[in-house]
Amino acid sequence: MSQLERAESQLAELELLSSMFPSQGEFELTDPVAVAELRGFVEGSADSPPPCRPRFLLKQKVEAATTEGVDVTLSCAYPSEYPCVLPEITVRCADLSRAQQTQLHADLNTHLTENCRGEVCVLSAVEWVKDNSHLYISRSASSAALPSKKESASPRPPELFSRLWIYSHHIYNKTKRKNILEWSKELGLTGFSMPGKPGIVCVEGPQSACEEFWSRVKVLTWKKIMIRHREDIPLDHQGMDSSAVESMDSLRKFTSFEEAMFDPHGNRGNHMDLGLLYQFLNEKGCCDVFQIYFGIEGR
Repeated sequence: MSQLERAESQLAELELLSSMFPSQGEFELTDPVAVAELRGFVEGSADSPPPCRPRFLLKQKVEAATTEGVDVTLSCAYPSEYPCVLPEITVRCADLSRAQQTQLHADLNTHLTENCRGEVCVLSAVEWVKDNSHLYISRSASSAALPSKKESASPRPPELFSRLWIYSHHIYNKTKRKNILEWSKELGLTGFSMPGKPGIVCVEGPQSACEEFWSRVKVLTWKKIMIRHREDIPLDHQGMDSSAVESMDSLRKFTSFEEAMFDPHGNRGNHMDLGLLYQFLNEKGCCDVFQIYFGIEGR
C-alpha cells in the first residue's frame, strides 16, 4: 500500500467517524491542522505526506452491571503506516483501576491484531470497547466494594526506588522507540535505551513510575521482551516530600533518559558494539549488569 493509499484510508475513516458520532463531544479532533495537511496531501495540494499525525478523541458512555453507565474515552493517533500497522489507542475510564486499564489495553490489542491487521479498525475498537468494558468495570467495582479493614488500617509501605533492566530480542520500530523516549520523560524516569538487536532499556525512578512504564511497553507487539534484572531500594522517608526526592535522586545512575547508539554495524546497521556498551555501563557504575544480560564478563 502506497503512502497516498494509506493517507486516503486514514482520511476516509476520519470522515466516517465524524458522521457516525455527530453529537457534541463524541468525536473531537485534537490536532485539526494535521487533518488539514492530510486532506491536502490526498487532494494533491501538498506533494509530501503531513509531518504530524492525526489525533482524536472518541467519548462514549458504556453500560456496566454495577451502574447506569460510565464514561469511556478512546484517545487515538494514526502512525504514518496505518492501516498497515495498528493505530495507537489508549482507553481512559475513571471507573477502572490502572491494572484493569492495562489488561483492557492488552486484550484490545490482541483483538485488533487477530481481526483487523491491515484494515482501518478504529470503529472496530470502539465497538469492542463498548461490548467488553463492562467486564473490566465489574471486576474493578467488585474489588472496590470489599475493602480490607486490616489493609486500610496498616501504614503505607515505604516508597521504593526501582531500576529495571529490560531485554528485547530487537528494537527497530520507530514508533516504539519514540514511545520509549516519550513515556520515560512523561513518568520522570532516567536511564537509556539501546535500539537494534538485541534491544536494551534501563529505567530508574519511583517504583510506581517504573511499573507503569513496563505495563505500557510490554503490551506492544514484541518477538520477545522481559525484565532481565531489577533493583528495588527502600527509601528512608515516607511519602514523597523534599527529603525523599533528594534521596531518590541520589540513587540515580543516570541524569536523564536517552537513546544510546554504540557504533552500529552489520548488514542492516542494527548491531551495536558491545564493548562500547560495557564501557558506557562501567562509566555509570553498573557494569555488573553486562554479565546478567549476556552471560559473559565485559571488558
